Parts: sequence; structure tokens; C-alpha cells
Amino acid sequence: MAIVEEVNSGIKEAMKAKDKVRLGALRGVKKELIEAKAAKGVDAEITDDEAIKIITKMVKQRKDSISIYNEQGRADLAETEVAEVEVLSVFLPEQLTGEKLEEAVKAVIEKVGASSMKEMGKVMGVASKELAGKADGKEISELVKKLLA
Repeated sequence: MAIVEEVNSGIKEAMKAKDKVRLGALRGVKKELIEAKAAKGVDAEITDDEAIKIITKMVKQRKDSISIYNEQGRADLAETEVAEVEVLSVFLPEQLTGEKLEEAVKAVIEKVGASSMKEMGKVMGVASKELAGKADGKEISELVKKLLA
């Protein structure tokens, strides 16, 4: 099932279950998907890859909000954002962390043939495409710096 269809059925389920947090998060996703579709043109459909990019962006925004709320001592608002991140994460591919991410970045470095920090741009270009939606850009960047240094 396409992500757009999953979001729509998730909205129906959340309405029936009266789950306000899940409903709010899914309606936010639907809004973003509709806006992206409208920006592309009348007949354009949103692919799963595009939907994953949009949802990844939304998760990143929520994580930024969580850190700000925690800094300001607003645990109540942070909890809502954490709940929404959990709802949105269901639609994302499994995130690479730790050793798996390091292995993937090493493979990209070998593929590109990079050996110094001067070639970080090449590595990041390929790594960003291959690991899109599977890992955070900051984590990829830090790992590339560490491995090329």
C-alpha cells in the first residue's frame, strides 16, 4: 500500500479510536502531501520516496521542537511532539545507527575512492542519495569526517 493510502486509512482509524495525537500527526502529514502534490501540478502523484522525504522533514522539525521545549522546561509540549514523532516514524524506513551506519558510510567511501577530507563533498553527495531517509544527514556528515580524517 502506498504511503498516501496508509496515511488516509490511518486517519480513519484514529478518528474511530478517538486518538487525538495520532489524528493530528496524520492530518499534518496529509496536509503536507496535498501541498506537495499541488506544487507539482494537477495530474502529478506523490511517490513513496517523495512522501518519505516529506515525513523525514516533519520528524526532524519535531525533534528540533522537542529539544527547544526541553531547554525551556516545557515538558508538556515536548511530550506531544515525542508522541507525534512516534506516529510519523511508522512511515519511515528503518533508521541506520551505530555499526550499520558506519559500514554503509565505509562502503560509500570505498565506492567513491576517497582518501582525504578534500573529497568529503563527493562522499557526502553519494552517501546522501544512498542513505536518504535511512539516516540523519548530521550523523552521516560526522561519520564521514571521522573516517576521512
